[in-house]
Amino acid sequence: MLSREDHLMIKQMRTQGAYIIDIARYIGCSERTVRRHLMQPEPTRCTPSRRRMTKLEPYMAFIDTRLSEHVWNAQVIFQEIKAQGYDGGTTVLREYIQPKRRLRHGRETVRFETQPGYQLQHDWGEVDAEVAGRPCKINFAVNTLGYSRRFHVFAAPSQDAEHTYGSLVQAFDYFGGSVKTVLVDNQKAAVLKHSFTGEVVFNAGFQSLAKHYSFMPRACRPHRPRTKGKVERMVGYVKHNFFVHYRQFDSFAHVNQLLNQWLAQEADQRHLRQFHQTPLARFEVEKSALQPLPAGPFDTSYYDTRQVGWDGYIDVRGNRYSVPQTWCGRQVTVRITLDNELRVYGDDELIARHQLASDSAGWQTVPEHHQTLWQRTCQVEQRPLDAYEGLL
Repeated sequence: MLSREDHLMIKQMRTQGAYIIDIARYIGCSERTVRRHLMQPEPTRCTPSRRRMTKLEPYMAFIDTRLSEHVWNAQVIFQEIKAQGYDGGTTVLREYIQPKRRLRHGRETVRFETQPGYQLQHDWGEVDAEVAGRPCKINFAVNTLGYSRRFHVFAAPSQDAEHTYGSLVQAFDYFGGSVKTVLVDNQKAAVLKHSFTGEVVFNAGFQSLAKHYSFMPRACRPHRPRTKGKVERMVGYVKHNFFVHYRQFDSFAHVNQLLNQWLAQEADQRHLRQFHQTPLARFEVEKSALQPLPAGPFDTSYYDTRQVGWDGYIDVRGNRYSVPQTWCGRQVTVRITLDNELRVYGDDELIARHQLASDSAGWQTVPEHHQTLWQRTCQVEQRPLDAYEGLL
């Protein structure tokens, strides 16, 4: 139940032109409560009934524990207490959680809307989980369309440039098109520096990606990450929804497989209160405004050069890999894809392909690479026995 001061604040903020959803966030209540108070000339005086909370009381201690663990998603908590035997509805649960939301630290953010197909916002998040039976930090990139709020998530072992570009490539493939502008934070994978005149110096790799997909790169002002509030909200949504349900994974491929299922079954179907639609429904309007994809995807693989040893091997990440013996002593180019495939190029021609292996797996050899070399090494001069008898 809101106080008289809250009632007057709602009236004043609405008179000043504030949106209902922003008023609700500032006061710490639902939009329905804001609308009800706007229709009332004076605040109502009544006491809430405790009888509605009877079914919820056995689970209040568990709910408080989850809130202390920063799980504020009422739908997630509802599913958890329902599995424990709760047979009530979500309305009572939300009424119990709502007054406690004021304990959360929050900051006012200016909202703005973009036209369909105009902007995509990119950001990274991270959580601690278990991958292949070992504690691991999972980094996940979230790419959100500004108009429809539909987003894509990509999990990776690091937030380096290659995985950043890879997340955008996969997002464009997921949406079936690119956008006119991509808004990023000031991560080194995209932004090198801000000049004193306000000019942004972008990473060369990020500029190549932007040129490939015909979008204009944009960066938040320093110390103003809230400029991309839509994607930051979705980072929190993924962290407090998906990673609350799933904490153990077989591999990063398993993480991404579960993420794709979750996107289709839940994230795309969530209700956007300010629009009274789902992201998938709004995407029907936005997809026709997306820019067409280029003929081929952007190459996100790691790039480096190596000197081939006289034994026909190159060193890559702690192990040795064979190349054709004709390249002994010469320089080659190596590319490593995000799924750990090693490709070796000589004079821009693919000459070898391997799957990366740990140093404990031993040297990786393709017999055909050194077949001629071994034949040459194994050639032995044939002499008659008389030549050896003469030495006795």
